[in-house]
Amino acid sequence: MHLKFLIAIAFALAIARGQSSPLLDLLNEELTRNFEGLKKADPAPYFIDYSVVEQQAEIIAASRGAILQRGRGNSRTLDVTVRVGSPELDSYHIQGGESPRFTSAALISLEDVPNSIKRKVWQETDRVYKLASQRLINLKTSTKVKVEASDRSEDFSKEEPSVYVEPVKKLSPVSEEWVDRARRWSAELAKHNGVLSSNISLIFQRETKYLVNTEGTRIQHGRGFVRIIMGAQGKASDGMDLSTYDSFEAEDIEGLPSEAAILAAVNKVGTDLTKLLDAPVVDPFVGPAILSGRASGVFFHEIFGHRIEGHRQRDETDGQTFTKSVNTRILPDFISVVFDPTLKTIGSVDLNGSYRYDDEGVKARRVPLVEGGVLKTFLMSRSPIEGFPSSNGHGRRQAGMEIVSRQSNLLVESSKRVSDAELRKLLIEEIKKQGKQYGFFFQNITGGFTFTGRRGLQAFKVLPLVVYRVYADGRPDELVRGVDIVGTPLASFARIVATSDKTEVFNGYCGAESGNVPVSAVSPAILVSEIEIQKKEKGNDRPPLLLPPSAAGGL
Repeated sequence: MHLKFLIAIAFALAIARGQSSPLLDLLNEELTRNFEGLKKADPAPYFIDYSVVEQQAEIIAASRGAILQRGRGNSRTLDVTVRVGSPELDSYHIQGGESPRFTSAALISLEDVPNSIKRKVWQETDRVYKLASQRLINLKTSTKVKVEASDRSEDFSKEEPSVYVEPVKKLSPVSEEWVDRARRWSAELAKHNGVLSSNISLIFQRETKYLVNTEGTRIQHGRGFVRIIMGAQGKASDGMDLSTYDSFEAEDIEGLPSEAAILAAVNKVGTDLTKLLDAPVVDPFVGPAILSGRASGVFFHEIFGHRIEGHRQRDETDGQTFTKSVNTRILPDFISVVFDPTLKTIGSVDLNGSYRYDDEGVKARRVPLVEGGVLKTFLMSRSPIEGFPSSNGHGRRQAGMEIVSRQSNLLVESSKRVSDAELRKLLIEEIKKQGKQYGFFFQNITGGFTFTGRRGLQAFKVLPLVVYRVYADGRPDELVRGVDIVGTPLASFARIVATSDKTEVFNGYCGAESGNVPVSAVSPAILVSEIEIQKKEKGNDRPPLLLPPSAAGGL
């Protein structure tokens, strides 16, 4: 039986079960009409994709016991892909580091009104087609006069169509109990000495994605996101701005920790900030350190994860750190790295980077990227690279951006695991071996950034929040401030000595070429024999001269 006929039967069965929404049907009808119409054009498209992201969200923000913001909003964002030419060379071909952007994040009706939705889809298809066809003409001209690219892979891979339709779920109204909690938590955070500003944000979100393409893919799926974000800011006597932060993420309210655990985290954020204000400032340092599991997860995400995203291996303006390193050792032989968007939880913690299908309709799958220190593959979208002609389900984007290969759930695995106590003992030994007085323990990190382009430095910066100096002579650990981790990737990987036997989860959002996407990093704590830190930028303003108002409104 013909493949497209089988897909049509599967899609019809999904509709018969009452799962397919009116929006998916409308997109499919307009897809068929526009594709047939544009076949007569010159050049003709060979592929069209319509994607809609529907977001429902409610946000509660509070500070010092008062609600600052409360709102609920819905939106539907349409993205249109029209590939003109052929899979060998099409309008999305990357040349000279230039990645085209055709989609415009068009808003469509929240109501399933056929004429309104179809008209917007038609307008966007026409606009994108005209831009894509002109770019293909320009590409064909320029390829005749420019040096041939070293990677001559096709521009688009062939993948099996996917059909998956699940019922659309709506975001339930948030109860007043959460408003009261936001007030209480924000009031508690503001009590801590030295807190100039602080906030608690509660974000309840439901996201549904609809996708149809001319290969027969028909997908309707979604998930929830709940976030509790707590942050405090202060200024030290020398003008240095300081902040502490923590967050909890889950797919739904049931996945959040207990109220007592959240309150404990709120107080730790405030207490850490108060202590940091009086902590000594570090000097530049190169030496041994332990990164906690959360800190290690960010470390791997920034300095490793971005460099093995597939599209970077083809872009000749990129540094291509690992492009020629497949089947060679790039990490210590006791480290393996897996990306697995199919994994929804680790223990009791929901993972932010989970999904069933990527944004090109390719089914998510587990991808063992590094095995025993040896690089095996890259994270792939439907943009092939030399030696890797197919997607492995990592084509992702924020609505309104073009798709590239991106990270999902990063899992660091180790065969050289020791207890936390033993890892600390190894740190002390390393400090003494190097003839130093101390090393460092990085407890919490807010994020970081990295540069991968050839024109810039192949470097990274990771932004710690809570850092302790660990003394070799047995003195108590000392909280310090003004620390940034800097370095280059290849040198940093070679310094990993051992890992703990416990993993921690860092959930967050990663911003890159295709916008912000939810990601997770799961890692044990790691001991590195050498890490470089530099002083954080310091402001020149003094702390406030006036006393703050009292809770009663006086001085």
